[in-house]
Amino acid sequence: QPKWFLMENVEGLLTSNNGIYIYEAAKAFIDLGYFIRIEKIYSQEYGIPQRRKRVLIVGNRLGFEYNFPEPNTKVSGQIFRNSNITLNHAIRSLPEAVNRKNLTLIPLSEKPFDEFDAYLRSDASEITDHYFTSINSIQMERIFRLKPGQTMKDLPRELQHGSFKKRANRRVADGTPTEKRGGAPSGLKRLIANEPCLTITGAATRELIHPTQNRPITIRESARIQTFPDNFMFYGNASQKIQQIGNAIPPMLAKILAKHIKENYGFDGVKSNTGRLLGFTLTKAGAMSPALKKTESLLISLLDSSTIKQDTLFR
Repeated sequence: QPKWFLMENVEGLLTSNNGIYIYEAAKAFIDLGYFIRIEKIYSQEYGIPQRRKRVLIVGNRLGFEYNFPEPNTKVSGQIFRNSNITLNHAIRSLPEAVNRKNLTLIPLSEKPFDEFDAYLRSDASEITDHYFTSINSIQMERIFRLKPGQTMKDLPRELQHGSFKKRANRRVADGTPTEKRGGAPSGLKRLIANEPCLTITGAATRELIHPTQNRPITIRESARIQTFPDNFMFYGNASQKIQQIGNAIPPMLAKILAKHIKENYGFDGVKSNTGRLLGFTLTKAGAMSPALKKTESLLISLLDSSTIKQDTLFR
């Protein structure tokens, strides 16, 4: 068994099967002797240029009462739309995308735009996967009409895709429409340059439209929004590449979490045979949905009330 582990999943895990899945996962880790903490992470708080919400469980068998690192980026507004790090920071220094897939290497400008751009460039002088494919006339008309922040629902009915109604009405386990939870958009959505990007998923290069250019974002733009460095090579076909990117924990976030463990806790200690749930954060919203309330009740049953303070539950 590893001394430390980090488990990541989509936020729907918190309410799936009335909270039973997250409860059973937590209990299994505790039974194995792990001290665990569950946190709903808002990635833009850690300098990631997207509104990516994910559930993390961090555990150790060394008896450390782990806390997640404090956020390092100022965010505010409805679902954290205002942030010091935005979509524009991630993609503004990239050269013009091409519509020729066979043009494999595109040179970067000589100097990074800013510190964040320098981080993303790493030691790269040219980039791959910065292309878009041909767009048919009906799709181009949809894209052309969308203003920043608009989605398929803002288009005239005759331009809405046949599957739009079904997708637009998807709801997560607590009954909230997917789009209001910041999840994958329905059909198409024009991004806003001066806000954190929507969540990058395996559908990003089909559904997310560049804020100022009439095309979907490229594989490389998606990778940058996820904080992959420009020298990182993706393998497989285009669908496989964007799936790898969309499924990943943003590398910058993973580095922050790993560095926090290494510098503040370490890997030395006596293995514990008795696990504990140290605490959990299910939401930072002012109110909690009925579905989350069920999950809260289940997780509270795992807490050692003699040692866990109330402020570890909600922050």
